[in-house]
Amino acid sequence: MGVRRAVEIAFDAANVTSAPICTYGPLIHNPQVLSLLEEKGISVIREIPENGEGTVIIRAHGIPPEDRQALIEAGFDVIDATCPRVIRVQSIISRHARQGYACIIVGDREHPEVSGLLGYAGEKGYVIDSLESLSQLPDFEKAIIVAQTTQNSAFFEKVRNWTRQHHPDYKIFNTICDSTEKRQGEIKALAAGVDAVLVVGGYNSGNTRRLAEIASEAGKKVLHVETAGDIDIRDLAGMRHIGITAGASTPNWIIKQVYQDIEARMAENKHPLYRSAFTLMRFLVNSNIYLAFGAGSLTFACTWLQGLPLHGAPILVAAFYILAMHTVNQMLERQSDRYNDPYRADFYQKNRHALSMLAVLAGAGAMGISLWMGPLFFLMVASMSLLGLLYNMDYVTKKGGSARSGLKNIPGSKTVLTALGWGLATALLPVLYIEGHITPAGVLVFAWASAMVLVRTAYFDIMDMQGSRILGRGTIPILLGEKRTLRFLKGFLAAMILALPLGAAAGAVPPAGMLMILCPALMYRFLQGYEQKMIFSTMQRGFVMETFFILAGVVAGLGKLLF
Repeated sequence: MGVRRAVEIAFDAANVTSAPICTYGPLIHNPQVLSLLEEKGISVIREIPENGEGTVIIRAHGIPPEDRQALIEAGFDVIDATCPRVIRVQSIISRHARQGYACIIVGDREHPEVSGLLGYAGEKGYVIDSLESLSQLPDFEKAIIVAQTTQNSAFFEKVRNWTRQHHPDYKIFNTICDSTEKRQGEIKALAAGVDAVLVVGGYNSGNTRRLAEIASEAGKKVLHVETAGDIDIRDLAGMRHIGITAGASTPNWIIKQVYQDIEARMAENKHPLYRSAFTLMRFLVNSNIYLAFGAGSLTFACTWLQGLPLHGAPILVAAFYILAMHTVNQMLERQSDRYNDPYRADFYQKNRHALSMLAVLAGAGAMGISLWMGPLFFLMVASMSLLGLLYNMDYVTKKGGSARSGLKNIPGSKTVLTALGWGLATALLPVLYIEGHITPAGVLVFAWASAMVLVRTAYFDIMDMQGSRILGRGTIPILLGEKRTLRFLKGFLAAMILALPLGAAAGAVPPAGMLMILCPALMYRFLQGYEQKMIFSTMQRGFVMETFFILAGVVAGLGKLLF
């Protein structure tokens, strides 16, 4: 939490100010994140100048109080990104040091967090990293013992037991971060069930190194890597089950890249049939062809729900339009995919010419069929396509600064506009073409289809929160937070489950339309699974979400045959 909070504070500051921004010391212990911060114009200062300018961010590890005062006196606007768990330890030390207690810190003397903690202890601070160094300390009249927040919990327990035996009057505060303790417990359980453990994180990250040490103590083969490029697959030869964990400062995109790399390499060693299915699935999902098939299936479902006769033209227009727009937008958003889905970013880079041709052909198909349907439908598709193209463009450039004005910079606009675009293509276009006007059933089904897509898009926005924050995108999860967004989406799905029976009771949709409850119900269960930490790769999540749309078409087909 503390690391994520510090990084978010830094990116948010960079996205809202043009004044110089720096961090006092490296913000966190991860070279990839530090490189990214540098790209965003956030520099690092290691000494406090006499005269400072702009904003300085205090690192997640915290700093001594005298350094903080010096930064203020130098003229900096100070933003404190110290982890709240570290602040708690600082408060404990500061309070007891004023009362005359010796403050014993269990940690690494050279670690910046420990350096900051010593600043709050003053002359009463001592650092120990072994039972031997603890036993060599003087016998204090009164003392407290605290821990660096990322300290090894097993070692701290040894310190606690030694102290109770030799100095039962000392006060002991277990200040190891609960997430650190939980992660260390999880790595023990993980190592017990796998053949090898891959620990992802900075080589100079203390908590990452401790995870590797704990896994090694379990007697399993351990690889500590910073990025996917550091993996030598020969080190994993013969390993059937591989566990992956990561240090607190490891960004999501690095973990995804490692996971995707291992997933692909392991698929190469599976049965040819599995390997072919894996390759095909990944191609269909990343090329948006599977999504286009889902759009066509959803259009068929919407047509059936409205009691309309089946017609192929609206289904083809929806499929081609969705394929073209999503492909174009993902090509324009390759920078965000660099953080959200590294494999897809690489896929679009390698196949950009073929994908560009696919988008052009799909767009031409949608325009051509809509023109055949009539001028109104051609105008609808053309307007929707133009709006989709304008979404990723900046139409005003601030003088002396970066361009920030555009549809994509309106908070939540991506999710809402995507849902409305799908609703128009899958629900309203068919009823206008077949009936010539919008019906009450058309309004209900439009809302139902748009809601399905809104949930899908907002869910992926949750997955992409880190990349969106880096790029300054105001998505719904960033505005509301992950937990509130999930509650909002589940409430939306519950309303969708109720809407169809109510619509059937009112005669707006056929009674058999209640079968379509299955789609939002399964989507609701999928979100529950995410909350319960069910593990899916990026490709699997995309495949499952798009399958809900295809399922809607299957249900409509069964309804048409049976009723």
